[in-house]
Amino acid sequence: MSFAIPNQARLRLNRSELAVPGSRPELFEKALRSEADIVFLDLEDAVAPDEKTKARSFVIQGLNDLDWDSKTVSIRINGLDTHYMYRDVVDLVEQAGNFIDLIMIPKVGTAADVYAVDMLVTQIEQAKGFGNRIGFEHIIETALGMQNITEIAAASNRNESLHFGVADFAASTQARTTGIGGANPDYSVMTDRLEDGSRAVHWGDMWHYSLARLVVAARANGLRPVDGPFGDFSDDDAYASAANRAAALGCEGKWAIHPRQIALANAAMSPSDAQIAGARRILDAMREAETEGKGAAALDGKLIDLASVRQAEVLVAKADQIAMG
Repeated sequence: MSFAIPNQARLRLNRSELAVPGSRPELFEKALRSEADIVFLDLEDAVAPDEKTKARSFVIQGLNDLDWDSKTVSIRINGLDTHYMYRDVVDLVEQAGNFIDLIMIPKVGTAADVYAVDMLVTQIEQAKGFGNRIGFEHIIETALGMQNITEIAAASNRNESLHFGVADFAASTQARTTGIGGANPDYSVMTDRLEDGSRAVHWGDMWHYSLARLVVAARANGLRPVDGPFGDFSDDDAYASAANRAAALGCEGKWAIHPRQIALANAAMSPSDAQIAGARRILDAMREAETEGKGAAALDGKLIDLASVRQAEVLVAKADQIAMG
């Protein structure tokens, strides 16, 4: 282990993050009662330009009128390249800052973007004397943001998570797709001809590199990596497949753009009973080996050592966190 150990962001369950349009206040209480770990009230993409001011007012009223104590609540503000952003931050934090856990910053491109929002939030918190400290979620959804992801991840001690915004990222990189996440038949490998003359085609995950890079940047800075939206909310199998791939890479959560995706995300981002039981067996086997003065052991015909212990501890810690709610 390096002598440089990253500080860990605040511990929160982040398996599912439900998107709720800020212009739809009738949905706020339903979101509050949902099984989503985090709810983000959206002032950006889900709100038309002529509805921005009204949506901001709806969100402020909803934060003040409803009891959000049982739910982690985030607000997605508008981008720094718009004139809506400063008023989003000022009005929301001044008028409802005590009820905001997180601010989600879209299309973060540089560390300076994070600094700008941090400066505003810090000044408002100090002026108002708030007892809570608002954390930041950053959506990496441009080529510029992906290029600068390491600096973004380390730009503020408010940072808690990095999110992969696949749709805008695809537009930014001019990827040939109109889908929001998921597989692409053009991103595939064709095998050589088999003995019978046929050829197999294997689809790949065109977002693997980007998501893996996000996971590394997040974990290296003590943040939670979160996979973003999956557009086809009628295809549960494809959503679950994407969520399981993200979890396998190290992601801690995934967006739900529809309530039906919440349970799928929670399941994919939770270790299974079999995985937890296997992890506990590894820990038991290594404890027994240590009493015998050994640094490694065999379990089910496989070598286990201190690296295996660290992997098992991650699974057990996650299971304990979920059990505590």
